[in-house]
Amino acid sequence: MMNYLIIDKIIREALIEDIPNEDITSASVISKDSRCTVDLFSKGNGIIAGLEVFARVFTILGDVEIDFYKKDGDVVEPKTLIAKIKGNTRNILTGERTALNLLQRMSGIATITNKFTEKLQGTNTKLLDTRKTTPNLRLLEKYSVTMGGGHNHRFNLSDGILIKDNHINAAGGIKEAVKAVKSSASFVRKIEVETETIAMVEEALEAGADIIMLDNMDLETMKKAVQIINGKAAVEASGNINLNNIREVAETGVDYISVGSLTHSAPILDLSMKNLVNE
Repeated sequence: MMNYLIIDKIIREALIEDIPNEDITSASVISKDSRCTVDLFSKGNGIIAGLEVFARVFTILGDVEIDFYKKDGDVVEPKTLIAKIKGNTRNILTGERTALNLLQRMSGIATITNKFTEKLQGTNTKLLDTRKTTPNLRLLEKYSVTMGGGHNHRFNLSDGILIKDNHINAAGGIKEAVKAVKSSASFVRKIEVETETIAMVEEALEAGADIIMLDNMDLETMKKAVQIINGKAAVEASGNINLNNIREVAETGVDYISVGSLTHSAPILDLSMKNLVNE
């Protein structure tokens, strides 16, 4: 699924945050060799994502096994049994909150992404995420977008060229910015340019942009921009796009729609570990 070197670093830092010394409650109440089973289930409707990450928390803590009844991308409803966790009671309770926090966050992103993708059914438009992610959790959050049916935009600043408004201002214009990129970056890199007006769209086309972003444009301006571009570049719409207007944006003919709220504003999917039984 993902690079465990990165995932383990995220998990270990999260565990250190939650257990800087020890879990004093579990250590006081539960014997070292105590064993139990506990259920993981959903308390809401959504898409599950992050089960490998959830399991990895307990792999790191040790002496815990998990039987999963669902897989990433599956639909869950209230009271859906997702997994049974069994093993060392202290380790299960010590890792419970960290494991749930990560799984709830990832599942929440998958769930809201799925709601957006449902609005795009029957169109040729693909849903993209952005770099508006939680610091150090981008890999997990972007993976969650794919589990909800979305697609990933660039992962980082080294992953792709996107000339935004501040780059344009700093360079002295779109033509100058594109020219500078072409003279320094590898020819295999596609060049995307952010535009806010029809004049900027025309300038980006003339400069040879591969992808043109239509940023915060109204629907009529978007339609006109798509007609002007006419397949000479891929078209991405961005800015103030939500569940209420995404369908209309797609129907303007854009190839991609990027939505920052997939990652920066997704509510969690409520999950719980309950029904602990001592072995």
